Amino acid sequence: MRADAKRNRERILSAAEEVFVEQGANVALEEVAKRAGVGIATLYRRFPTREELLAAAYSARFETFAETSLSRDAELDPLSAIRAYLEGLVQHSNVYRGLAASLGTVLAVGTPGCVATSNEGARLLDRAQKAGVVRPDISFDDLVCVAMAISLATEKQESPKAHIAHLVGVFLDGIGIR
Repeated sequence: MRADAKRNRERILSAAEEVFVEQGANVALEEVAKRAGVGIATLYRRFPTREELLAAAYSARFETFAETSLSRDAELDPLSAIRAYLEGLVQHSNVYRGLAASLGTVLAVGTPGCVATSNEGARLLDRAQKAGVVRPDISFDDLVCVAMAISLATEKQESPKAHIAHLVGVFLDGIGIR
C-alpha cells in the first residue's frame, strides 16, 4: 500500500471511530469521509461497504474482547464461559449504537478482531457442547443472533448491564441441557 493510501486509511479509521461512537453505526458515511478529510470515493475504495468499515474500526476492540475471554478460560466452567462471552459481546455491540443490527455481517468481514471473536465464540460453544451443558444443535450463528437481539433490546438503555445479564440468562436457560 502506498504511503498516502495508508495515511488515508488510518485517517478514515480514526474518523470512523469518533463518528460511530458519537452518532452511531448508521451515520452517513459522508460524515466519516468529511471528518477524515477525504472524499467519499476514497472512503469507498478502502471500505466498499459500511460493514467493512465498521469491522475495521472495531477490529482492535474485538481482538481485546477475544483475548479477555480466552484469558478467563481456566476460571470459568463451560456454561459460565458462554454466559460471559455473550454478555461481553452484547456490551461490545452497544459501543456503536446501531452496530447490533449488522453484527453477524460485521463478524463475517474477516478482520483479525472479527476472526478472533468468532473463533473464540465457536471454541466456547464447542467446549460447552462437549461438556454436555449446551444442546448439540446450537450453532455459533445462533449465538450471534441472540447477541444481536439482546443488543437491539438494550442499546438505548442508560445502564443496560443488568438487563443484558438477565436476557442472556433467559437464553441460556432455554438452551441448557437439564
